[in-house]
Amino acid sequence: MRVLVLGGDGFCGWPTSLYLSDRGHDVTILDNLSRRNIDNELEVQSLTPIRPVGERLRAWHEVSGKQIGFVNLDLAAEYDRLVRVLEDLRPEAIVHFAEQRAAPYSMRSVPAKRYTVDNNVRATHNLLVALVETGIDAALAHLGTMGVYGYGWSGSAPIPEGYLTVKVPTPDGDLEREILHPANPGSVYHMTKTLDQLMFAFYAKNDGLRITDLHQGIVWGTQTDQTVRDERLINRFDYDGDYGTVLNRFLMQAAIGHPLTVHGSGGQTRAFIHIRDTARCIEIAITNPPLAGSAVMVLNQITETHRVADLAKMVSEITGAEIANLPNPRREADENDLVVRNDQFLALGLNPTTLSNGLLEEVTEVAGKYKHRADPTKIIARSVWRKGMETAEDLITELPAADN
Repeated sequence: MRVLVLGGDGFCGWPTSLYLSDRGHDVTILDNLSRRNIDNELEVQSLTPIRPVGERLRAWHEVSGKQIGFVNLDLAAEYDRLVRVLEDLRPEAIVHFAEQRAAPYSMRSVPAKRYTVDNNVRATHNLLVALVETGIDAALAHLGTMGVYGYGWSGSAPIPEGYLTVKVPTPDGDLEREILHPANPGSVYHMTKTLDQLMFAFYAKNDGLRITDLHQGIVWGTQTDQTVRDERLINRFDYDGDYGTVLNRFLMQAAIGHPLTVHGSGGQTRAFIHIRDTARCIEIAITNPPLAGSAVMVLNQITETHRVADLAKMVSEITGAEIANLPNPRREADENDLVVRNDQFLALGLNPTTLSNGLLEEVTEVAGKYKHRADPTKIIARSVWRKGMETAEDLITELPAADN
């Protein structure tokens, strides 16, 4: 298939682009390299060394013999160029990663909040309008988040895949209706994803666009079978308080002798997926799209759930690292249950990668190899969800110094 990967230079987009290319798809990346610019803004780099995008693409051609195209384009701001690219490439499938992806960053400041909304919402809407204008019948797969559901869904009832069947009382009896699962975003970033799903519902209904919305869990891991072929292909490893996902962050902290930073009690339950399964799920989604005129297909892209405290304990037992409980900068319950349905991906052939598969060791090795690149001053989360919230700032000086 001719596949256009929007945001293909990022943490999920890059390994997915390589995976799809390796599987024989004709891949073109569209990216404005904004994630690299945010690195400069935050003054922190990936723990792993990320080469310029041109060097990455040349390295992939050298090791695989395959070409991946690249277009530097701002999806949110360059609508006319986007239309020309679509008309030129005529993609059969589009993978949409091109959004600011970090909840803490989206709550960092007023400029970060505004950028997240401006970029994410405009990018998605520009894409949908351009598909309608050009008449290109591409299967669109969008990387959403489990965070659209929020974390207040308690008890043993599992979160369904996107939709709920509800009963509406009327004088003549109850009517059954299927609705989108009520949204409960916990950050500006999550709010943009809930706006995305409303836009998808409208354009699928009004214009017959074929859309799959992937509500993904927290991604862990670094390498895939493609990125390990050459160090120039290595994937991102974010460890800072804004972009570092919790398990990767714990493993890096352990590697440099820093306590594992658990926010609050650690009783928050989260959904997880390995980066390898992210790439696999994307291919499953674009090769099994909904029919034109169908409702948006919603798939929960997760493989397992864990409490944050349990993850910290697991890493501590493996590495000997201490655990530090810091104030939680988010507005959320101290503990939550999380039971999630992922039946559709399992039915379509996903064989989940789980924490028990030994890949913790692989990530630990990556963290150890590149620990000299870590800046311990960037580890603590400094973004807070509202003015006046307690932060971890007053505890930073009390944590033991890293040993790197």
